[in-house]
Amino acid sequence: MNKTAQLPPQVERLLERGVVIPSPHTVEIDDSVVPERIAPGVRIHAGCRITGAAASIGPGSEIGREAPVTIEASQLGHRVELKGGYVSGATFLDGANMGSGAHVRPGTLLEEEAGGAHAVGFKQTIFLSYVTAGSLINFCDALMAGGTSRKNHSEIGSSYIHFNFTPRQDKATPSLVGDVARGVFLDRAPIFLGGQGGLVGPARIAYGSVIPAGTVWRGDILEEGRIAAAPPAAAETRAFAPGIYRGIQRVVVNNLLYIGSLWALRAWYRQVRVGSMGGDPFRESCRAGALARIGEGLEERVKRLGELADKMKYSLGHARTDTGAELPDGVREEQRALLERWPEMKARLETGPPDEVGARHRDAFLEEWEGMDLSSGHCRAVGALSPRARAEGSAWLEGIVEGAGALWTSI
Repeated sequence: MNKTAQLPPQVERLLERGVVIPSPHTVEIDDSVVPERIAPGVRIHAGCRITGAAASIGPGSEIGREAPVTIEASQLGHRVELKGGYVSGATFLDGANMGSGAHVRPGTLLEEEAGGAHAVGFKQTIFLSYVTAGSLINFCDALMAGGTSRKNHSEIGSSYIHFNFTPRQDKATPSLVGDVARGVFLDRAPIFLGGQGGLVGPARIAYGSVIPAGTVWRGDILEEGRIAAAPPAAAETRAFAPGIYRGIQRVVVNNLLYIGSLWALRAWYRQVRVGSMGGDPFRESCRAGALARIGEGLEERVKRLGELADKMKYSLGHARTDTGAELPDGVREEQRALLERWPEMKARLETGPPDEVGARHRDAFLEEWEGMDLSSGHCRAVGALSPRARAEGSAWLEGIVEGAGALWTSI
């Protein structure tokens, strides 16, 4: 290569800004990229590609140290490390990181110091601060929280899968590993998902849970501090009718609580993180990106739950012909309820919660939060909150979550 060849204008602009590009002739910066959204001192290694007007990379970040990285319309905060792979429509807050071979697709949000090792696949994935994934992992359509620091964090062991597609070909399968209403306060016991295992969505897993290595877990764990003991799989087969569903109560409830959790997280970013992420253009870009990711997650979850509701038509109409037996009365009532209630549920899910939900608790929490010293960063400020403020904030967010769950009542 002729080292004296003229550099592309976008690369020259970045170099003039103080961006460190050791091999500038090997880097591709699309014309859509706004140079001012890449901070001086950012280090971009050979073979990397950056596209999209929404792309933003904060101070101290390093891209492609182990292998080339492609970044499409994604936001990186301060000191983010993407060591190699593909990232599109994702947001990484301060100190987040991903190893080589990452495949990160839209709807992904990693909060402060969360990350994954090599060969990790995320899509519609949200990690609250400190959550860590090992290597060779596929963990899409899930939100995970838990832990108090980088030394005491929720963990996904290597070779783990979140199973998010059913044999009936639906994806109403989002899992809450931890929660939002308490998880955002960074004071909960960590959750451990052991390697070479899996979680079948939609599931809810409580704080302090341990699912041992080699276990595929197919249910909820709603009591904190429990270790899962999965029964051995039965060596038998039985008739299977792909379009016929059984009881759907748990599936619908878990989907609604997941949507409610996204509502709560959106409220947190709108009213709490606006202070702790303001005043810095790169953190502000990340906050805007986080809100976009949460919005994408809400659209995805409403869409997938709507697809499940539509499948009830076939299940109700063909159970006898496909299986030789009618559905039990209670199961028919659940399925008919989802089908008939869905238009109203959809409208309310798309509208979101009323602003007054939890207002008394919210205002009590914000009174203390707005007086906090935010100069040392979001996580330290959260760690300095009083027990009373944590309780008020959690009650506010839990009220938002419960509002979504209330859209479905037990049959």
